[in-house]
Amino acid sequence: MYIAMNRFKVLKGSETDFENIWKNRESTLHEMKGFRTFHLLRGPVNEAENYTLYASHTVWESEDDFLAWTKSQNFRDLHRNAGTGKATTVGHPQFEGFSAIEGA
Repeated sequence: MYIAMNRFKVLKGSETDFENIWKNRESTLHEMKGFRTFHLLRGPVNEAENYTLYASHTVWESEDDFLAWTKSQNFRDLHRNAGTGKATTVGHPQFEGFSAIEGA
């Protein structure tokens, strides 16, 4: 199992707009080999830096399946308009990938 996460620092006051982008986008993840599940997670508010932390969380059968998706037309189609709308985040997302430890 492989878990791919992107952390987003969402400007305070932009949370609803950010969530709606995710809720209303057309996803083709379910068509990809090895895709298991997706979740958008809301984390804590950082008052000092004026953002709310979010993470997109996908579970894949393997890292190879995830990497194949990142090189696919589905990936390019899904991300073609990224960054063209109203700015809702501070900076770029931070990617984190995790491989499951079998038997642990």
